[in-house]
Amino acid sequence: MPEPVRALIAASRASYDQQFDASHLARLRQLADLCDPPLVADLHHPRHDRLLREVQVLLSSWGTPALDRQTLDRMPRLRAVFHCAGTVRHLVKDDFWKRGILLTNAADVNAVPVAEFTFASILLAGKKAQFIARSGTARRVVWGDAPHGPFGPLTNYRPEIGIIGFSRIGRLVVERVSRGVDGATCWVVDPYAAASAVAAAGGRLTTLEYMLRRVSVLSLHAPELPETRHLIGAGQLALLPDHATVINTARGSLIDTAALEAECSSGRLNAVLDVTDPEPLPSTSVLHTLQNVSLTPHIAGSLYTETHRLTDRAIDELERFVQGRPPLSPVRRTDLGRSA
Repeated sequence: MPEPVRALIAASRASYDQQFDASHLARLRQLADLCDPPLVADLHHPRHDRLLREVQVLLSSWGTPALDRQTLDRMPRLRAVFHCAGTVRHLVKDDFWKRGILLTNAADVNAVPVAEFTFASILLAGKKAQFIARSGTARRVVWGDAPHGPFGPLTNYRPEIGIIGFSRIGRLVVERVSRGVDGATCWVVDPYAAASAVAAAGGRLTTLEYMLRRVSVLSLHAPELPETRHLIGAGQLALLPDHATVINTARGSLIDTAALEAECSSGRLNAVLDVTDPEPLPSTSVLHTLQNVSLTPHIAGSLYTETHRLTDRAIDELERFVQGRPPLSPVRRTDLGRSA
C-alpha cells in the first residue's frame, strides 16, 4: 500500500471553524495523513517551515494567502491544492502555474445558493414584492385591485427574463426560470456561450441590445474583468422598458452605479442589489433611501452551513486524487481569462 499523502488545511481560523466540523476532519483522516493540528492560519510564519516541507496536498479557503514563489518554495512536495471556495484569482500567481500543481475549486457548488437567491429574487420582482414591502403602504393598499402600482405590473406569467453571463450561476438561473416560471422566455447574452448549450438549459442566445429592449427583469452573472466593468451603463439602462428590474448578484462593478442611481431615482427602473460598486455602498448613496431598490449585504453566496457544501466538494476532489481519478473541477490558467 502506498503511503497516504500528507495534507494540511490553510485558511483563516474563522473559515476553518465554519467549514470543517468533526465529520469533515474524520473523512480527511481516512483519505490522507492529516497534519496535527490540521490548520495553519499563517503560511508565512517561519515556525511552519518543517511542516510545509512535508505537505503534498493543501486545502485552502477564505483567508489563504497568495501562493507566490516564496510560499511555494517552502512546499517543495506540493502536488495539489483543493480550494474550498469559489474564485482562485487571489490565490495563484505566475509561479504557481509553472510548477504543474493540480488546482481545483468549489465554484460549481458555490453557484447553487446564488442561483437560488437570484431565482427567488426574480419571482419576487415579478410581483414587485421587495418594493411594495418597503413602500409603507403594503397594509393600506389592496394591490390586486389595480393592474399595477408605482413599481410596474405585478405578474409572473409569460415574462421575458434577461440573463447576462451563461456562467455556472447563469446556467442554473436559466434552468430554474425556464422550468419554474410559467411561459417564461429566458434570453441569454454571453459571447462565449454556444447556442446549443443555452437551448439545452431552456434559454435563447441573443444580442445585448435586442434583449435589453424586451425584458422585465435583467439579471447579471458575468465575471469581474477589465472588459466587463460598467458593462451596464447609462446607455444600456436606457434601453430597458419602464419598470424593469435590474438584479445583480455577481459583482458591483458590472453596473455603472451613478447611472443606476439616476434611473432608480426617477422611478423608471427598479433594482435588487446584493453587490454594489463600491462595496459596501456609501451611506450617502440615494439607493439606500429608494423604495424601488432592495439592498442586501452580499449574502447570496455560501454562508453558514452552506459552506459545508464547498468543503464536501474539496474532499471529494482529494478522494479522486488519491484514487488516481481525474478531478471534477480543475482550474487551468486559461480559465481565469473569462471566469470568476
